[in-house]
Amino acid sequence: MGRIVRGLMANDTVKLMAITGKDICETARELHGLSRVCTAALGRSLLITDMMGAQLKGENDKLTTIIKGGGPAGNIVCTADNRGHVKGYIENPKLELPLNDSGKLDVSMAVGWFGELTVVRDLGLKEPYVGKSNMVSGEIAEDFAQYFTVSEQQPSMVYLGVRVDPHDGKVRAGGGLIVQPMPFCPDDVIDNIQDRVPMVKMLAGMLDDGIELEASLKKIFDGIDMTFTETMETGFRCDCTRERLERVLISLGRDELSDMIEKEHGAELTCHFCNKKYSFSEAELKGLLEEAGKAQ
Repeated sequence: MGRIVRGLMANDTVKLMAITGKDICETARELHGLSRVCTAALGRSLLITDMMGAQLKGENDKLTTIIKGGGPAGNIVCTADNRGHVKGYIENPKLELPLNDSGKLDVSMAVGWFGELTVVRDLGLKEPYVGKSNMVSGEIAEDFAQYFTVSEQQPSMVYLGVRVDPHDGKVRAGGGLIVQPMPFCPDDVIDNIQDRVPMVKMLAGMLDDGIELEASLKKIFDGIDMTFTETMETGFRCDCTRERLERVLISLGRDELSDMIEKEHGAELTCHFCNKKYSFSEAELKGLLEEAGKAQ
């Protein structure tokens, strides 16, 4: 299991949130048969979505991030709750690209930077809260830093890193970090934190070396006081059910269901998030057709 930790730094003038999520990223890789570059892209998206979801207040609240960067990997969709559970998928999971000029996985080219990042918070109200910002790099961390600044008026340092084994593609480490100064944070503290960017970029490497998350954070921000206030277990978990997909079929309406019965004599639906397949016989579809008629 992975973990999310929350804390405060610099005399409680800076908020800190971090995640270690190797298992989340590896589960996604296995479920979706991800290429190396898509493992990194979807893994980063899952890590940031899980951290943002952990900030929700209500037990039934949901947060969804949608990345439409315009790159060949296609759209990335992730959803999290406030209990550390996250799920997600990428449209073209098998895409592989050459390494970039730095010899690293070319996430930016796979994701693209020509579209929009959307964050949807479903808080059980009549309408969900939707925030948007333009993509800026396709590296995902920079795109979310832009989102926090533009859409939430909260300047933030964001780091997301997924280490993938070059030989077998398995995930070796996954880590993420969100650092947000409070409005009353002194400028010299902000400058000090910005100076730590080279160290921040080493977080996934530290986790890969077996250094615990809290110890890694203290090493990165050595000399700045830090207090951890909360810790939470995390994991990739899909909450799809047969009953939920029955409601999806009913929502299609009588005409669509009748067409399935006449032409296909059944239906097979696949969950985008976990690839689990659900089969419905002709008799079951006829039962749903009756329910659809009652709903009209």
